[in-house]
Amino acid sequence: MTKTGAGRVLFGVTALVVAAGIVIQLVVTATTTEGYFPDNPDRVFNVFAYFTIQSNLLLGGTALLLALGTDRDSALFRTLRLNGVLCIAVTGIVYHIALAGINELSAAGEVADFLLHTATPLLGVLGWLFFGPRGRTDYRIVSWSLVFPVLWLAFTLIRGEAVGFYPYPFVDVGDLGYAGVLVNCLLVALLFLVLAFGATLLDRRLNRTAVER
Repeated sequence: MTKTGAGRVLFGVTALVVAAGIVIQLVVTATTTEGYFPDNPDRVFNVFAYFTIQSNLLLGGTALLLALGTDRDSALFRTLRLNGVLCIAVTGIVYHIALAGINELSAAGEVADFLLHTATPLLGVLGWLFFGPRGRTDYRIVSWSLVFPVLWLAFTLIRGEAVGFYPYPFVDVGDLGYAGVLVNCLLVALLFLVLAFGATLLDRRLNRTAVER
C-alpha cells in the first residue's frame, strides 16, 4: 500500500471512530434521565454544545474528505483541517489533565468517552503527523483557526447566561465568576497557540524533508 493509500485508510478510520463516538454519546444521552436538561430533544441537542463534540465533528468531517481523496487546498479547508487537529488535541489534553473521572459513566458512556476523548485525539494527531497533508499551514491559517474557539466560547458564555448551563466546570461562570473563567480560558488559549505555532513550524520542516526526498 502506498503512503497515500495508507493515509486515506487512516483518515477513513478516524472519520468512522468519530461517527461511532458521537452516535453512542447521543444514544446514551437520549436514554438517560440524568443531566441539566430533563427532557428530549433538549438533552440530545445539548450534546452539540460541548467543545469535545464540535472538535470531533471538525476532525471527522475533514478526515472524511481526505479519505475520499478530495484534494482541497482552499484557505477554508486548510483552516478547518488545522482546527480539527488542534481542537481535538486540546480536547484530549484538557480532558485527561482536568476532566477525566469527574462523572460516573455507564458502560456505553465509557465507550463514547474513550472514543471521543482518547481515540480520536490520538488518531487525529497521528494522522496529521504521518499523512498531513503537508504544506497547508501558515501563520495566516493559524490566525483564522482562532475564530472557531473564540466563537464557541462566546456562544457558551452567552447561552450559559441565558439558560444557566455551562458544559465544563472551567467555564462555569456561576461557580467561578467571569474572572475565574477568563483565567482558565487564557490558559487553554495559550495551549492552543503553542500547539498552533508548533504545528506550523513542524509542518514546514516535514514538508521541506518530503520535498528533498
